Amino acid sequence: MDELNGNWEGAIQVPGQALPIAVEFEGDTGAISIPVQGIQGFPLSNFDFTDPDIHFEMNIQNQSLVFDGELAQDTIAGTFTQQGQSFPFELSRAAAAEEEAGTRAEIEVEGGSMTALILTPEGEGPFPVMLLLAGSGPTDKNGNSLITVGKNNSLKMVAEALAADGIATIRYDKRGIGDNSSLMVKEEDLRFEDYIKDASAWIGYAQSQERFSSVGVIGHSEGSLIGMIAAEQQQAASFVSLAGPGRPADEVLMEQLKEQLPQNLLDEALGTISELKRGRLVEQVSPELASIFRPSVQPYLISWMAYDPRTELAKLDMPVLVVGGTTDLQVPIGDAELLEKAHDRAELLIVDNMNHVLKNTSADLTENLASYGNPDLPLAEGLMEGMLEFLK
Repeated sequence: MDELNGNWEGAIQVPGQALPIAVEFEGDTGAISIPVQGIQGFPLSNFDFTDPDIHFEMNIQNQSLVFDGELAQDTIAGTFTQQGQSFPFELSRAAAAEEEAGTRAEIEVEGGSMTALILTPEGEGPFPVMLLLAGSGPTDKNGNSLITVGKNNSLKMVAEALAADGIATIRYDKRGIGDNSSLMVKEEDLRFEDYIKDASAWIGYAQSQERFSSVGVIGHSEGSLIGMIAAEQQQAASFVSLAGPGRPADEVLMEQLKEQLPQNLLDEALGTISELKRGRLVEQVSPELASIFRPSVQPYLISWMAYDPRTELAKLDMPVLVVGGTTDLQVPIGDAELLEKAHDRAELLIVDNMNHVLKNTSADLTENLASYGNPDLPLAEGLMEGMLEFLK
């Protein structure tokens, strides 16, 4: 069993999305965590390992969830089965925690304490500081997601580049992830406003520190909408939208689903989105759409759909920079252009060959997605030059 001992992270590939999971093996026992479902350290049952075959189950609420896979070096891959439905899963051995440059800070937020990493330039301050906000899903302070194999370290690279040019940063793992896993809440209890409150609290903390001369916000992807609302609440000094959508979540979701679903499911999905947009829960959802519209995630979707990025950006009385990349497969540059038009003083920066994780790639799907797990790829050329010119 020694070759299994330790922490493993990965995801179950349910239709429409990946469900992040983490498993810890120790001897002939183990435990599983499913963050979005509020499951933490749930004991495994019927655990059996006969190299390379591995089998384990979790029995919860009178249901048996079964994992059958094979160990190959530092990867476990196989099939997850629940109520007769089977989906592939893959786990990778979690890397040992790295010593990261910077100092730790802790503040009180709703539900407990939250930790952040502060990276400051060399020399004496005070320094301007930017709060760096990660994108959607289980994403950490470095821009890495549990549902993606490997790391891209995009936000870590942004922080390091800013520090090299005299600008400090504050970045943190989202609630329920990494350093802040203790703030995990059940999926049905999570709201978009929870993320706004966290960001607002960190802006307030930074504004109270004499070591910082001004406080701005950089929001990546979903963090763009979170960041612009928090920046307005706390009257930050500046705001940067980095690959942020320019339309409400319901419009983006409808556009994505039109390319993925057959007509019957698309009609149901559009009807469901329409109800959620009105603030109404939908009790009956087809199994094929449960991964997107399961009842437990609907309250979060309702809270998210309530905000229009263009409306929120227009409220900002501060310098604004909107950044988009020409090879971003998730948020096209048209969204950046929508945001830029929504603010009468916004500046627009379009970075050639930059994808959603801020790396230099082509629009080829295989090459583009490979960059999501490649920490050796540098940031796209022109990104930091444009951002620094704006911030200074």
